[in-house]
Amino acid sequence: MPALRPFVRAALGGVLTAVVSLPLAAQEAGIAVGSRAPDAAVTTLDGKPARLSQFIGKTPVVLEFWATWCSNCKALEPSLAQAVQALGTQVRFVAVAVSANQSPQRVQAYMAKHRLPVTMLYDATGAATDAYDVPTTSYVVVIDRAGTVVYTGSGGGQDLVAAARKGVAGR
Repeated sequence: MPALRPFVRAALGGVLTAVVSLPLAAQEAGIAVGSRAPDAAVTTLDGKPARLSQFIGKTPVVLEFWATWCSNCKALEPSLAQAVQALGTQVRFVAVAVSANQSPQRVQAYMAKHRLPVTMLYDATGAATDAYDVPTTSYVVVIDRAGTVVYTGSGGGQDLVAAARKGVAGR
C-alpha cells in the first residue's frame, strides 16, 4: 500500500490541475441569470393561445418547466406548495408542461388529481423550452417584476421559497 501513495498523489494532482484549469461558468445550461425573460407562444390546457409575456413584468414569476412523468418535478411539489403558501400573494406561479410524452389531456388529468397551485400552460411547439434554453424538466426560472431572470435551478431539492424571494427582492 505505501508504494501506491506516490502514484495516487500524482494521479490526484493531475486531476486537480485539469479541473482547476477548466474555465469557470456560473451555470452550465439554461437561460442566464441577469438576462431579460423572453416571451414565447404557449397554449392553455384547453387549447387557447397564450403567451408567457402575459405573466412577465407585472409581478415576480416562478416559472417551472414540468412534466407529468418527471420524478424531480414530483419531488419539487412540496417546496412549490410551501412557496405558494408563503408568497402566493406576491408572486405568480406558472408551470409550462413540456410536450414530450404527454398531451394536454394527460396534464389536465394530473392537475385534477394533484391540484397543483399553479397556472398550467402547455408548450406544444417547444417555443418556451427553446426560448429559455431548458436543459431538463424540473427547471425553474424566477423572474423579478422588471422582467429580469434572478434565479435558475433544476432538480427536486430546490428551495422554492428562497428562490421566489429573489424575485420579490429583485435579485
